[in-house]
Formats: sequence, structure tokens, C-alpha cells
Amino acid sequence: MALLVAICGAIGLFSYASMDSFLTRQLDERLAQASRISSAAGRPQSGNPAGRPDPLEGRGQGIGTLIARVSDGAVSSAGFLDDDASRGSLSSTDDQILLDLVPNTAPADRTLSTGTYRLIAVTAPYGDTIVTGLPLAAKQNTLASLVWTMVVVSTGGLVVIGLAGTAMIRRTMKPLEQLSEVATKVSRLPLDAGEVALAVRVPPSAAHPGTEVGSVGYALNKMLDNVSNALEARQESEMKVRQFVADASHELRTPLTAIRGYTELMRMTEHFTPDGAKSLARVQSQSERMTTLVEDLLLLARLDEGQPVKVSDVDLTQLIIETVSDAKVMAPDRIWQLELPKEPVVVRGDATQLHQVLANLLSNARKHTPPGTTVATGMMRSADGSAVLTVTDDGGGIAPDFIDRVFARFARADASRKNPVTIPAAAPTAPTAEGTSGLGLSIVQSIVAAHGGSVSVTSRPGRTEFAVRLPAAP
Repeated sequence: MALLVAICGAIGLFSYASMDSFLTRQLDERLAQASRISSAAGRPQSGNPAGRPDPLEGRGQGIGTLIARVSDGAVSSAGFLDDDASRGSLSSTDDQILLDLVPNTAPADRTLSTGTYRLIAVTAPYGDTIVTGLPLAAKQNTLASLVWTMVVVSTGGLVVIGLAGTAMIRRTMKPLEQLSEVATKVSRLPLDAGEVALAVRVPPSAAHPGTEVGSVGYALNKMLDNVSNALEARQESEMKVRQFVADASHELRTPLTAIRGYTELMRMTEHFTPDGAKSLARVQSQSERMTTLVEDLLLLARLDEGQPVKVSDVDLTQLIIETVSDAKVMAPDRIWQLELPKEPVVVRGDATQLHQVLANLLSNARKHTPPGTTVATGMMRSADGSAVLTVTDDGGGIAPDFIDRVFARFARADASRKNPVTIPAAAPTAPTAEGTSGLGLSIVQSIVAAHGGSVSVTSRPGRTEFAVRLPAAP
């Protein structure tokens, strides 16, 4: 539309300039003819040299013609033919304008008391200067009519072209809306994990390679097919790995139980040297650790399979009191604090799994903070009625480059490579005396997700907070 407006403007300017030039040339021809007639009509009569006839009385002059005689530096006579062919007079203020005209030069436009004229001054053979003028009103009216015609026609044409062009462009670009809708739907799909059904495609009407838009739609469908195949392969690989982990964990439970049983039996029935007793105790502790790891893997496998949660009313306030009391016994060198509401907070969920969520968070804070650290466990209701459980410590904080992976399975930061100020305080680190598997926070996230909630972490040196949000019981 901007280009069309520019074109119409250029055409209008060219047309105006051409018409103005044509009308001016035509007017100059008439003015030259009128000047010759007026000069001949103002010639003194033979035998009466003192008589100077009025040039305006000459035959052949048109309506509106202005003629003036300049003699001895003054205007001796001046007038114009009125519409009724009578003689019209000029005002005294017009005399100076007429006297300022240079004889025998190109015509000039001047504004007089009776209107705008195109004037020419010619020195007659008998010595007087005859000024002849024609009115510019007709020319100006013609140009004004041309301008209005161009404006009306251009405006009407631009409106029609704008409406028709808009309709055509929208019809032509409508397939792009379908492409945009498909791309938007795909962008909202959760493609990062789980089984994904990528069934969204561009309609065939917008996916044929015959046009530019169709080529884009066809290419988009090909890309979606490739992504869908990749997601299916990823899902199949994940399922195989999960099934392997579940099967291996299940099969490991029996030999681990046997190892622990025989170890206990040998400690009760056999006598060992101090080194032998120490080695046997080491075997027992490692078998217990492996049993815990196997149980964690089995729990994650069950959660991945989407097994339903055994739902019941759980008093989170009482659960927090009991779990923090257990943590005090295990780590009396930490400062354990409770921040609980006066009224009980009840949610719907599996009490055993929710206990494991809180126990893992407290264990995490205990394992990765130095003695004397304050660990505060809080509970509150949010504005939407959900229950928010927080575990906060004033340890060194989680390293910024590790916080995004803190809930990943087997994710452990190497404490030996960190400055003591930036050692992760509430995230898995390198194995300590108790050892960590890197599954604790992953189990927390999986259990909370199975209960329809969410877990988040914020950390800076001196403050690390894990927040678990669970839907409130009806």
C-alpha cells in the first residue's frame, strides 16, 4: 500500500506539472496574440499625433483581458474587459505593479486587485509600453479540478486495491496460519520424558510442494515424522533400560538377603580375629548399603511404571515432628528447628512415601553440611490451599553449575573440585563416610510428582531451601 501511495503521488505530481506546463504554454500563446492586438490598437492615428487611442478598444480581445499604457514613466490608462464586455477599472495600487514590469521580457504572474494575471510588457514602435494580461483563474480552476480528480480516483483505487489485496493475501497466506498452529501445538508438548504421541501434522492442503507455503508445510511434516521416530526410539530405549533396572534390582534382592543373613549368622556363631571381625562388619555394612540402593531402584522403577499411589489422609504436621525427631537422634551436632502452623495440615497421599520424601531431604541436609548447621523444617498453606513443606539450611549452598542437575538420577558433584564456600550443601556430593548414590533427590521428585505436586530448590551461599508443594486434601 505504501508503494501504491508513492506511485499515485508520483503520477499526480507528474500529471500536475505536465498540465501546468501545457496550460501555461497555451496561455502564453494567447497572451502574445493579445499583446500584438493591443499594441496595434494603441498606435497614434495619422494626422493626429497627439491622439492616443485606448488599446483596450481594439477588436479581437477576449473577456478578462487587461491592457494598460505606460507613457513617460506613468500609467496613462489601464483597464480590463469585464464579463459583460464593459470596461473595468484597476485601482491605483495596481499602477506600481504594472510599472515594475520589465518590457520585452518573458511573461510574469502578478496578483492585482481584480485577481491574478499573467502579464507581459512590450515597448511599442511609437515609444509607449503596452502591458497586456490574461487572467489565471481558468488555469487555476483546471489545475484544481485535476488535483481533486487525481485525489478522488487515487483514493478510491487505493481503497479497492487495499481491500482486494488484503483478501487475496489472507487467502494466499492462510496455510501459514495452519503451519503456525501446528508448530505452536508441538512446542507445547512435553517431549523431554515419557511416552510421547506426536500425531500433530500439517493438513495435506497446506503440505504439497507445488507452492512456497506448501513446500514449507511438506518440510515441516517430514521434520515431525523424523522427530516422532526419534522419540519412539528414545522411549523404547528408556523402557528397556527401566525394565532391565527393575529386573536386575529384583533379582539382586535375594542374594543380598542371603549375604546379610549368613553374615549375621557367622557373627553370632563364629569367632574371628579383630581383623576378621572388622572385615566381616565391612561386608555387612556394604551389603546393607547395596540393599538400600536396590530398594531405591525398585521404587523408582515402580514410579516410572505409573503404579497408583495408596491414598489416605496424612497429617504432615505429625509426620514432620516424627521425622525431624529421628534426624535429631542421627545427627545431634546439627541444630534442628521446626516452623509449624497451629492447625494440622492434612493431605491425601501415601504416608510411607511422603515420610521417605522428608527423610531424604533431611538426610541430604545432614550429609552435606558441616556440624553446627541449622536445618529448619517448615510447613504452611499457600494462597491456593496447597500444602508447602520446606527444608532450609544455612550451609555453603549449591554450586550454580550443578543446581540444574540436582534432581537428576545418579547426579553427584565432586566436592574435591569445589571451593569450600561453594560446596553443595543440600545436593548430592562425593561419597562421604556414609556414601551417597545420587538417587535421593530423584526419588523425592518422582514421589512428589506421583502425588500431583512439585518440588523446587533455591540456593545461595548461606541459604539452601527445598520446597515441596502438595495438593491439599478436600
